[in-house]
Amino acid sequence: MSFLRFLRPLPLPVMVSVGFLLLRIVAGLAFMYHGWGKIQKPFGWMGPDATMPGILQALAAVSEFGGGLAWMLGLLTPLFSFGLACTMAVAVHMHAVVRGDPFVPSGPGQPSFELALVYFSVAVLLLLAGPGQFSADRFLFGDASQADGEK
Repeated sequence: MSFLRFLRPLPLPVMVSVGFLLLRIVAGLAFMYHGWGKIQKPFGWMGPDATMPGILQALAAVSEFGGGLAWMLGLLTPLFSFGLACTMAVAVHMHAVVRGDPFVPSGPGQPSFELALVYFSVAVLLLLAGPGQFSADRFLFGDASQADGEK
């Protein structure tokens, strides 16, 4: 299987593609918002006492901000979805396992792993199903039905 085939979205029905477009725009905008502060100081956004290496902090910052923009455009969706899924898997692990936070917050402003798990699920969905018809990926690479004889 060629890398180009990996970037070709599945030929989804129009209404499903509209739903994916809405999901990509909303989740992408949220990720850009969450990543904005991190991208300002990518190697040290967790602070001087962080146990996470600077390079991993930078990968998370790029995944969130750049991945959010890529989702909104539907550009290189599988690649950025993989990065965001990895970032959210770490976030779920940190909140659920390391800190022992509950699934839902016990009150306003309390920590939980609910949102990270929802974002992880969206990333896996877009990784497996692609961005839909209304995406830069489809414009640039065609869809999976145009696989040029690849099997």
